[in-house]
Order: sequence, then structure tokens, then C-alpha cells
Amino acid sequence: MADRISILSPTLANKIAAGEVIQRPASAVKELLENAIDAHASALSVIVKDAGNTLLQVIDDGDGMTPGDALLAFERHATSKISTYDDLLNIRTLGFRGEALASIAAVAQVELRTRRAETETGTKVRINGGDVAENEPCAAPKGTSVTIKNLFYNTPARRKFLKSAATEFKHIYDVVQRVALAHPDLAVSIRSNDELILDLRPADPGRRVADLFGEKLSSGVFSFNDEAGGISVSGFLGKPDFARKSRTEQYLFLNARPVVSRSIQHAVFQAYEHLLEKGSFPFFVLFLTIDPRKVDVNVHPAKMEVKFEDDSAVYRFVLSAVRSALSAHNLVPALGLRDQSAHSGDASLRFRAPGGVERGDRGSGWDALFRPMPGPGEAPSVPGMTTASLPFTPAGQVREPARSSAEGGVRGGSMPLSEEERRSAPIWQVHNKYILFATGQGLLLIDQHAAHERVLYERAVGTFAQTQNKSQQLLFPHSIECSAGDAALIQQLIPDLESIGFSVRVFGKNAVIVDGVPLDVKPGEEGSILPRILDLYKEDDQSLQLQPREKLAKSYSCRAAVKAGDPLSEAEMRALIGHLFETEIPFVCPHGRPVMITLSLSDLDRRFGRTS
Repeated sequence: MADRISILSPTLANKIAAGEVIQRPASAVKELLENAIDAHASALSVIVKDAGNTLLQVIDDGDGMTPGDALLAFERHATSKISTYDDLLNIRTLGFRGEALASIAAVAQVELRTRRAETETGTKVRINGGDVAENEPCAAPKGTSVTIKNLFYNTPARRKFLKSAATEFKHIYDVVQRVALAHPDLAVSIRSNDELILDLRPADPGRRVADLFGEKLSSGVFSFNDEAGGISVSGFLGKPDFARKSRTEQYLFLNARPVVSRSIQHAVFQAYEHLLEKGSFPFFVLFLTIDPRKVDVNVHPAKMEVKFEDDSAVYRFVLSAVRSALSAHNLVPALGLRDQSAHSGDASLRFRAPGGVERGDRGSGWDALFRPMPGPGEAPSVPGMTTASLPFTPAGQVREPARSSAEGGVRGGSMPLSEEERRSAPIWQVHNKYILFATGQGLLLIDQHAAHERVLYERAVGTFAQTQNKSQQLLFPHSIECSAGDAALIQQLIPDLESIGFSVRVFGKNAVIVDGVPLDVKPGEEGSILPRILDLYKEDDQSLQLQPREKLAKSYSCRAAVKAGDPLSEAEMRALIGHLFETEIPFVCPHGRPVMITLSLSDLDRRFGRTS
């Protein structure tokens, strides 16, 4: 019987290994930048075309290589960083495995030009898919230039799974941004499709944060440092007012290496306990320094994950350091007590009813627990919904909602309310958060934010197919300061933003001008809605596999919808319900949360133990 096991060819083995190290264009940029830093470069330049699919180039002014080293560098496990097992336990460089260039060369067309300072002639090495095509002397400046063309050209399956150009460029920018944060003493630039996106001069850490994130955000952060037990931490912490809606702007560096650690992220979050609103996350840039012998960075091919010798000690140290820094800047809130004469007892029961007043003050009797609510003839004042976005007549009366293409007005399932009930059934707003209907079959409880979110989401999706969009032009345009990466992402999204009603233009590398916003944006939020949409868009980009338009519609609807705590008049509530039951899927919001809950009379009878 013939043997069935054989050793893979070097070419096939290299392609398999390349899939672990080089997952996307950003992976190649990361490896090349790390090599440049290890070569003592003082200036790094990244050139990108077609988000790295067509061209990637990293240029440095580091030590350079000899002709022999230049060719040997493309062999697997060829490195100048370590030579013994003890070196592996005491890693102080960013790279050490000797896999980067071999992995890149296995799946791309690569050209390397390099020269050491003491030589007059450089070396040029060109490799196609792992095979050496050219190796000869050339003219070259001091340092190294690596040009990558047609990444994954010989592994079409991997190329097929790359994301959109905007997504891939965002990953590349994130890599460059982290390098720039970790090494403020280096000059860093990135050029995409012949446009200069980022051009940073050497600066102190605080100036580098301002250059990357803008003056507005940098004014909302403060620096700190702490040291204990052989561990030190320094960096920048964002004030609670500058909390983000996602974890995308949290940066952690271990011995100048960008890493991801859920344990340390949780320690920082715990330090901010009670300082942040629910669903918000702190901005931070942390530089952790620890003896390399007490940490293992050889855990994952991407070298982003690490293991600490004493994880709990590091957790406690970071938690204590961040808490102390927050306390030192008077950011820990003081405990305050309410005036008991004005708020006697539990005043948590507050809701609104047509023609009544708010109920909630037990000390003044049951009738005093209500407050007047605008009648159906009063002008609407709903936050987040303009007159143009709700079916009001000029006199404030509710118009008949337009019929959908399906009979009954609801295409997502059976209709829990008849049209007559929607117009005249008793309706309340509970805690300025939920809408309560009394129906002939029981009670219907609707989450006002989720309901408006579903309405705006389907409206946004529908506008993408229209040639005309509705926008309200601003008398005074808003200038929004942002990072160069966010500005580049907005530039990619401008056609879709315009489709839903935004009028946006990128101004320079770190600013965006908003000239118009959709009609649904509440007054006063014209300057903040776009950054909040972008935060949620980037969060969805990391966790969901959605098309850019769908992600944008989802992000916009969440940020523009009425919030819990926004009071609604009766006319506004009925109009919102009318719009809700015209949507395709009125029963869940775009995030999958339920929009409504029904309680039938039989459910209520069973709760109260009634038998008839």
C-alpha cells in the first residue's frame, strides 16, 4: 500500500503561511512599518492606490540592507531580531519571526530597493509570487522602499473576500494611526490615490494626539502617568463629556507595540464606573511598559494578542492608575441628595395622559400626579421629528396616514391596531419613553425610540433609490473637526450621505463642512449628528457584515430618532404610530430589538387572578 503523507511544496506552504500573517492590505502595511521602526527609521511614508489592491508602498530612511541581506530577507524565518531561545523570551523589537516579507512575496508582486548609509549603490530585488525575478544593483536613497502590487493576485479566494475600498483603506489608516501614536518622534505620512491624507512631523505625545484627532477632542483629554511594582502606564484619558458610542477609539500599546487586551479595556471601563452614560465608552490612549520577560507576545500571527505572567496584577494596577487619574482631575462625581420636601416618597411613577397632567408627586394627592399635555389642535414640538416628517395639517390635526401598497397598511405581519383605534383609542406616554394604547383586545406598549428608528431606517433605505432627496439647508454651515481617517471615510460616503439628505464637503484633511441635514434631524443637533452617525457606522463595520448603505441607514436612524426622555404630544404619538404601521417590518427595530409588546385582556385577567 502506497504512502499517503507527503511534505508540501515550499510554494504551497508559503501561501498557506501567508494567509495567517497577511490577512488584508493593512496587515502588509503593519508588518512593513514594524520592520522600518526596528531599522531605526526617523520618517515613514505609506503610499496606497485602490485601498491597497493595486499598490502598497512603504518607504523609510532606516538602516537599509546589504545585497546579501536583501535577498535573504525574503526567505521564511530569516530575521536579524533573535537568534537564541533567550532572545525569544526577551523580545524588545516589534518584529521577530522573520515571516513578513516571505508571506507578502508569496501572494503578491514585490519590489524592494534598499541601501545602507556607508555604501554608494543600493540593491533591487523583485519577486513575483515567491519566485525571484530580479536581483541587481541600483540607485537608491538611504533606507528601504518596499512596493507591493496586485496583492493576492495568485490567491483569488483571499482577494474575493476583501471588503469595500472604504473599509480596507480605513484598516490601513488605523494601522498608520496606531504607529503614529506609539512613536510621536517619527515623521509619518500616508497618501491615497495621489491625495495626501496625513502628514505628521515629529512632535510630543500631546501634540501628536491633537494632530490625529483634532484640537476639539484633544482639549477634552488629559495626560497621566503612574508606576508601581515594575509596571508603568502613561497616556491620555478622555473626559466623560467626550465619551464615544463605540470602542473604536481606544488605543493600547505594550512596550510601544499596539495590542488588544479585553482585560485592560475592562479595567479602564471599570475605572470610569458611574461617570459614563449607558452605552458610552471612554476615549483613551494607554502606553503600558513592562519587563518583556513577564509578557508573551508570541501568541498570534498578527502579534496583537498578548499574555501576561500575572494578568490580575496588571488589571488591578491599570484600574487603580486610571481611577487615581480621574480623581485627581475632579472627575469622580460627588453624591448629591434630593430635596426631600419637594420629592417625598418614590416619585418614579410618571406618565402622561391626554388632557391630564404628569402623575408622580404623592405628597400633593392623586389628581396632582398629572400635568397638562398639548391637545390635538396644538402645534407639534416633538424632538427629532420635524413638521415635514410627520403627517400634520397646518392646524395641527392628524391627517389620514397614507396607505401602503399592501392592504391594511402593514406588510410585516398582522395589524395590532385598527385605523379607528389609531385615531381615537386612549393613548398615554409612559416615563417619556413608551407609548401605551388601550385597544379593544387589551394594551399595546410601544418603544418610541425603536418605533421612530424603524420609520427612519426604512425611509433612509428608500431614499437611496430616489434621484431627489429632501434636505434642509443650514443658514450657518457647521464645521466639524475630525481625524484624517474619519474625513477620508466621509469622503467615501458622501454620495450615500447626500442620498438621505446631508449636504457635506470635506475641507482640508481634518475638517468636514455640513451645509444641510435631513429633515428628520432635530433642531440643535445639526453639528453633532454626523459624528455620532460615523461612530455607530464604524462600530457596525467591526461587528456586522452589511453593505455600506445599509450600515449608514442603520446608523442614521439610530442617531436621528427620538430618544427615551423626549416628551411627545398626543398628535405626535398618533402620527408616529401611523408611520410605524406603514413600514415593512414594524415589529422590530433595525438592531433587532422589539418595537412593541401586546398584553391581551386574557393576559391581564390571568395576572390579576380573574376567572371572568
